Amino acid sequence: MNLRRDVFQALADPTRRAILTLVTTQALTAGAIAANFDTARPTVSKHLQILTECQLLQQEQQGREIYYHINAKGMKEVADFIEPFRRMWDDRFNKLESVMKQYQAKNQK
Repeated sequence: MNLRRDVFQALADPTRRAILTLVTTQALTAGAIAANFDTARPTVSKHLQILTECQLLQQEQQGREIYYHINAKGMKEVADFIEPFRRMWDDRFNKLESVMKQYQAKNQK
């Protein structure tokens, strides 16, 4: 049985989150990604492996180079988990804004 790594454990690491941020705008090679960190290239390669296993990154071979880019479908699991919390906080901030406006209106009289 081939177990897939846990997406949320992968996202718990700040280096992996930084890698995801790097590849959101463009596909990059492992070397280009590693150049952004003060760690050994094999360490960055391990992070890339974990992100790929979690299906947060996809690899694309172009000639001799392998490019890594974000996998939007893989990020959906994260977005689906976070969505109820986002709605809850939006609702709470909207209620707070309403209370603040009422307070402000009451004190302007």
